[in-house]
Formats: sequence, structure tokens, C-alpha cells
Amino acid sequence: MLSTLRPPYGHATPLFLSLLRRAGAVARLMMCSLLVLMLATLAGKFSEAQAAGSSAGKHRSAATGAKGRKRTVRKKASADKPARTARSRRALRRPAAAAAVAGTAATAATAAAATPASAPASGKPELLARCGFTEASRRHIFSRGVYVLDEQTGTPLFERNADTVAPIASVTKLMTAIVWLDQKQLAMGNRLEVTEDDLDTLKFTHSRLGVGASLSRADMLHIALMSSENRAAAALSRDYPGGRPAFIAAMNARAQALGMSHTHFENATGLSPENVSTPRELAALVQAANRYQLIRNDSLDKQKMINIGRGQLQYINSNRLIRYGQVNASVQKTGFINESGHNMVLRMLVHDRRPVIVTMLGSGSADGSRLDGVRIAKWLNCSLN
Repeated sequence: MLSTLRPPYGHATPLFLSLLRRAGAVARLMMCSLLVLMLATLAGKFSEAQAAGSSAGKHRSAATGAKGRKRTVRKKASADKPARTARSRRALRRPAAAAAVAGTAATAATAAAATPASAPASGKPELLARCGFTEASRRHIFSRGVYVLDEQTGTPLFERNADTVAPIASVTKLMTAIVWLDQKQLAMGNRLEVTEDDLDTLKFTHSRLGVGASLSRADMLHIALMSSENRAAAALSRDYPGGRPAFIAAMNARAQALGMSHTHFENATGLSPENVSTPRELAALVQAANRYQLIRNDSLDKQKMINIGRGQLQYINSNRLIRYGQVNASVQKTGFINESGHNMVLRMLVHDRRPVIVTMLGSGSADGSRLDGVRIAKWLNCSLN
């Protein structure tokens, strides 16, 4: 009977042990959490220390080794101190030297900017080698005779056979227009008819103006200058007071008045090879023609529709430099006969304002004359202000 007795509290022991085990698990969990938190804190501090060590530089980290190594580093540091001091002085001097060089360069640049590209030591304009005006480039000029004159200073910029007398072909028509405009008796608006006397019996050239075509004197002058219409120029000379002989005499007299002593005219069209001048003297003719507003307008017009009484004709400018806007000019004229080759005269406006007269005679082709004009225009636009 005694063996069957149980303590009164025996049933509570398993519950207590269960609670104790749960408390231990919670404690272990809390300790693990504290441990993880401490490790995270230590890792953060280690990262900060590593970053600080990196910013201090490689030399400092290298100096934190063994004691013997520290001593070596200190000795080297003390030995290198004078050298570093010298280097520091040189480093301080470098910015000053660089500033001095920069200041000198800036002064030179300012002086170069203040000095015009076209103003050499002599003060006269000139064409510059850096602008393509070289011996090799000059050999590529096709015209046999060339004269380039800076009108602003009266300085010749380029010459080639400038005083050689040669046929000038339809460049003649600039003088034809001057002489015609100088007479005040005949109204420009009145119509003038083309006759058989206006036909070319020298070269037998063709014209779109047939016999019987009627147009105003103003239109006759317009297409003579713009398109080099020969029958229009011949009709104007025939219609002149005193007839064609008086007109030719007036042309030669005007040439002499302009100082063109080597210039001579035989007709108003330029079809005669006896119409001669020099590149230098043609510069005076271009200057004289530029004084007439009508010559400036007509010679630069790109195209015009002309009423000839029995229909209309479309005319275009014979100078492709003007027709396609490759140069800016105030007066121009082209000309060609077999004896003269291809000729061109221009009063170019460099940078749209500075007048330079260019006369070119004797190119072997129309393209050669045009390319000469383009090349010379490039020299001028680069070299002159």
C-alpha cells in the first residue's frame, strides 16, 4: 500500500521543466541577437577605419608596419625632406612660369588680332602665302595677262604681263556703253530696229536678233552688257549722232582721256582683233564704267526677258561667276574671239565692301577664265580685311 503512494506535487514537475526549457530558448535567442548586433557594429567600425586609412594615403599605410620598417621609413623621410622641399619650390615656381608664358602668349595673340592680316610691315596690302598665294598656285592661273589692283590704296596686288597689248574682244562693250550714255540727244526708251548694217561681216557670228527685230535702246544696251549681244552693240553705234565713224572716234578719244595710251578701238562690238588694250589699262576702263549706275545694273543682271516687237527672247548673263553667284562684284564683262582667247574683267567687292579690280586676258577656255576668277577671289578674301 505504501508503494502505491505518489507525492502530491509529482504531476507539476514536467510543467516546470517545460517552462524552464522555453525560457532557455528565449535567452539563447536573445544572446544570438545581441551577438549579431555586436558583429554588425564591429563590421561598421572596421569599414570606417579602413576608409579613413585609405584616405590617409599609401605612404601612411606603408609606414604602419613593423618597428624596423617604421624606422626605415622615418629615416628615408628625413633624408628626403630637403629633396621634397626643393621639389615644392620648383612646383611653386611652375605656376608662376606658366602664368608668365600664358601672359606672353595672350599679349602676342592680342597684338596679332590688332594687326590686320593684309597689313605687312610696309603698311601696304598684299596677297599672303598662307592664303594660297604661292608660286605653285600662281602657275595654275590660265590667263596669259592678269592685273589685280586694290582700288582702296592703289596698290597692285598681282601682275602677269600687265603691260602686254592684246585683243580684248567683247570687253570693248564697256567703252561702248560709256560712250553711248555720254550722249544726251537720244531717248533710251525709244525703239531701235536691227538692220543689215548691224550684221557681222568680219567673223560672221550668229545672233538671236534677226533683221527687223525692234527693241528699246535701253534693252539694246542691257543685252549688250549682260549677254554680249553683238548686233545690239552694232545697232547702238550706228544710231549714234554722226553715225558709226563718230562713235568709234568718241571711243578712242575717251580711252586717251582715261590715260589708256596703248588702247585702240576699231568697232563697238569687239569682234575686231584690232580692238586692243593691256590688263593694266583695262583697270582704268573698269573704274570708269563703275561710275555709271546703268552699266553696273545691266552688267550684273542674271537674266532678262526682252520684247523684240514680234515676240520675246530670254537672255542670261554670259559670265558664270555672276550668274551663279560665285563672286560679288559691282561691274563685270567677258569677251572672246579666237585671236584674244577668253577674257574677263571684274570690279570685285571683297567682303562685300572692299573694291578690287581684276582684269584677265588670254585664257585658253571659258572654264580657265572662270577658275582664275575663283582662285583670285579666294586669295583676296583671305588676305584682305
